[in-house]
Amino acid sequence: MLKIGLTGGIASGKSVVALRLKERGAVLVDADALAREVVEPGTEGLNRVVAEFGRDVLGADGRLDRPKLGALVFGDPARLSVLNRIVHPLVRSRAAAIAEAAAGDAVVVQDIPLLVETGQGTDFHLVLVVDAPDDVRLQRMLEHRGMTREDALSRMAAQATRDERLAAADVVLDNSGSVQHLLDQVDRLWDGRLVPFARNLAAGKRAPRNCGPVLEPYREEWAKEAARISARLKTAAPGLILAVDHIGSTSVPGLAAKDVIDLQVAVPGLAAADSAAPLLAAAGFPLVPGAGSDTPKPTAPDPGQWQKRFHANADPGRPVNIHVRVAGSPGWRYALMFRDWLMDNPSARTLYARHKADLAGRFAGSAGTRAYAEAKEPWFTDVAWPLMSAWAEETGWAPPSYAP
Repeated sequence: MLKIGLTGGIASGKSVVALRLKERGAVLVDADALAREVVEPGTEGLNRVVAEFGRDVLGADGRLDRPKLGALVFGDPARLSVLNRIVHPLVRSRAAAIAEAAAGDAVVVQDIPLLVETGQGTDFHLVLVVDAPDDVRLQRMLEHRGMTREDALSRMAAQATRDERLAAADVVLDNSGSVQHLLDQVDRLWDGRLVPFARNLAAGKRAPRNCGPVLEPYREEWAKEAARISARLKTAAPGLILAVDHIGSTSVPGLAAKDVIDLQVAVPGLAAADSAAPLLAAAGFPLVPGAGSDTPKPTAPDPGQWQKRFHANADPGRPVNIHVRVAGSPGWRYALMFRDWLMDNPSARTLYARHKADLAGRFAGSAGTRAYAEAKEPWFTDVAWPLMSAWAEETGWAPPSYAP
């Protein structure tokens, strides 16, 4: 199933998005509703809350008096942290049980107000953030919720900052305008990305890429996206992955590139790569058959040394290539050396940029990028290899060590 984490600051409009996704067919898991459920009378959660905060937090009917409890914890980070340590694990356990009961091709949306604060982003295929400027959210709380300015600011301060939420977002839904504008964004996301993603994930296949090579100016967002995806990969296959490195053109500041994130997953051996394959597929990166080796270079001509496993993203909204290589292997070393050579050497970047631009022009009418990639390959051996090898010797470059 496709697992979506939905979050947003107070008064951002997250509930509107959650309801729309449910209307479109998503299985909705509401963390706020579960947070109430796990502290109902007779539950372990309520017993622990009372033990920590006293019986004064109970109403006459024996239920939790949420306003009383809120008055105790909001504005007091230490007390709020204690409450979160009681409630959050119980909510996560209940949410996991609901998600596990969903169909294999379902889109499961978990509405989690404190997703960023609790570091749950890597648990999902995508994180959706409903965003509105702080002043807009404040005004909504004053006008529509009848809150005092002091109380509203206190609630906002108890959550992650807007910048922190945006940094965690794979998708940002702008709610600074009308409700209809927000709903239109949700519908486009559902039809154009979430439903195809869920189908690809269930089928274990990569998302189609049907356009030719289009080079785009370097974007700083590429590094941020690579970091989020890397964290997901590590979470997906714990104990099997030594490191994840951002490689390829999108990792080199200033270099134009296709809008495709390339990541290198370092593993201790190909057996680990094969063990990780189904885990990476479940995380949204299915194995691509027939792409299990790199082109040998002159100093290591044995093709057996250049084996790898190649995965690609099932998400049609973010093309990603995952190169799983054995740490210390020639292919692993080449990818890192090539990236660092380009980052360190302006003339190398210029040389490679010209080569790519020439080939992109030649293959602009292609239905895909395979011919473009194959045409680039001789350049990596005949031009880049001797230049970068000389650079590595001159600078004393060495690849990273992943030893504990």
